[in-house]
Amino acid sequence: MKAKAIAFGVTAALLAGLAAELAVVQPKDLAAQLAAKGPHPLIVQVGPNFLYRGKHIPGAIYAGPGSTAAGLDALKLAVDKLPRDREIVVYCGCCPWSHCPNVKPAVELLRQMGFTHAKAMYVETSFAADWTDKGYPVEAGSPKP
Repeated sequence: MKAKAIAFGVTAALLAGLAAELAVVQPKDLAAQLAAKGPHPLIVQVGPNFLYRGKHIPGAIYAGPGSTAAGLDALKLAVDKLPRDREIVVYCGCCPWSHCPNVKPAVELLRQMGFTHAKAMYVETSFAADWTDKGYPVEAGSPKP
């Protein structure tokens, strides 16, 4: 039991550290922002293609996994001509936040490119559990060329 408590504490500390490094938005807050009138952030899915094809946030663009050179190149191409003060939210949802290989490299690339309002949607468990199952809007379909 004590080992579980220690493991939980270490995991919580690592999660807090990762979240502290990145500007994050909670799913409920992003859903509310998207439902409101006014400007919306550019939403970019940086996870596996099958997740995007299955269900994604309406209007989100697909950039490919942020943990791959091809995914980062696609992200760079997708945002290159945008104003550097444009709000951009990246998300993955392939796995729990603590194991996601895609979000952090994508946000780091955006920051290196000079984007001052780049953040990640905090997906604690998975896109299905933290977005879809909560009743937030989704759409299905392949990325548009």
